[in-house]
Amino acid sequence: MNITQEKTGDLNAVVTVKISPDDYQEKVNKAIKEQAKKAKIPGFRPGMVPPSHIKKMYGKSILVDEINNLLSDTVNNYLQQNNIEILGQPLPKEDDSQFNWDFNDEFVFNYELGLAPEITVEFTSKDKLTQYVVKADQETLDARIKNIRRSYGKMTNPEVVEAGDVIFGEFVQLDQHNEILEGGINVTSSLRLEIVSDEKVQKSLIGLKNGDVVETFDLVNAVNDNTQIVKILKLDEENPIIPQTKFKLTVKNINRLEEADLNQEFFDKLFGEGTVTTEAEFVTKITEEIEAMMAQDADRKLAADLYQYGASKADMQLPDDFLKRWLKMTNKELSDEELDKGYDDFAKNLRWTLVENKIIKDNSIEIKYEDVLETAKQRLDAQFRMYSPQALTEEQLSQYAVQFLQTKENANRIFDEVKAQKVFDFLKTVITLDKKEIDYVKFQELA
Repeated sequence: MNITQEKTGDLNAVVTVKISPDDYQEKVNKAIKEQAKKAKIPGFRPGMVPPSHIKKMYGKSILVDEINNLLSDTVNNYLQQNNIEILGQPLPKEDDSQFNWDFNDEFVFNYELGLAPEITVEFTSKDKLTQYVVKADQETLDARIKNIRRSYGKMTNPEVVEAGDVIFGEFVQLDQHNEILEGGINVTSSLRLEIVSDEKVQKSLIGLKNGDVVETFDLVNAVNDNTQIVKILKLDEENPIIPQTKFKLTVKNINRLEEADLNQEFFDKLFGEGTVTTEAEFVTKITEEIEAMMAQDADRKLAADLYQYGASKADMQLPDDFLKRWLKMTNKELSDEELDKGYDDFAKNLRWTLVENKIIKDNSIEIKYEDVLETAKQRLDAQFRMYSPQALTEEQLSQYAVQFLQTKENANRIFDEVKAQKVFDFLKTVITLDKKEIDYVKFQELA
């Protein structure tokens, strides 16, 4: 066997592999004999099919498989032994001749390579980025406290409607003359005042009592949200017909979610017995939690800024034509238009990936299985908490995470996440971070 490489450009090369019969015949004959032992063919006892019969029936397909396996191993070993870093995968040359696939033929294969560029990007203390320290403003704090108190609150049935209440009532459709429409909609449903977008209408509903009747209620315009209208009137979700007439509304009941009192029982439910004992401590605790979440948002912002900054520094050349052919080869359904539209983003991500890999290699940054497992556990824990307030045990979480990582796609995604985080953490210690305090509202405008 003979393998050679010819540079066809700064970032392109062609590898030529010449395979003689001596390189493959032993492997092919062995594969034929193994197939003969396993074959079940009418007229022959199991395991007694002559290899010559198998060769006649399946010989060429076995030859093709063995040659392809030999090629794959040969090219991969060659690249590894010669420290040749490539992008994508070797592509067979489009102008290669077809073979007869005879058992005594010599085969010549040519593969195009897209070579990885030399990475010269470096990060130092001269590189500067803003690191935002997000502070909880009063509006955000008040809203968070209100939501928590409502979550632990209780439902009551007051006599008079106030802002934020829910009216449980009967909605009867009227005709164009504001008379009850025969065969029209007649449902008993709930209307949350907070979804009534017309402020004038919302104010008119405040003060209603059980049994009160609104003779002509323009529900559709008052709410101005077809999704909510469908829910209130219990319409067909797939093909809803939104009525354009008014309704007669009769108040049947009033529901109000009373916020939980700021007392010791409430504090203990939230933080554990005796952890918080005063309203001031409660506010401090909630502020800390909000700012911890905001710190995560700020970290994501910094990571995104670092990516944009790093990608602009990593403006190295790529074997673009090769990469486009490789993308088309590996994504058969990818159209030329989609390729042209998405290639710049692909190339930008690839450049940054090359920079990440160099940082990891140059600084001996390790990515251990334990890191990947721990990140998988965190992601799954957050997912489970969306559906159940009761947390999984550490043992259950570990079992789910191990099972989750057995899927190659999941494992690759979590590995990439861990790699990105480790590079991010490293770069934060290298570049200069100018810390800047900012309130949450202004930060949201930046994010």
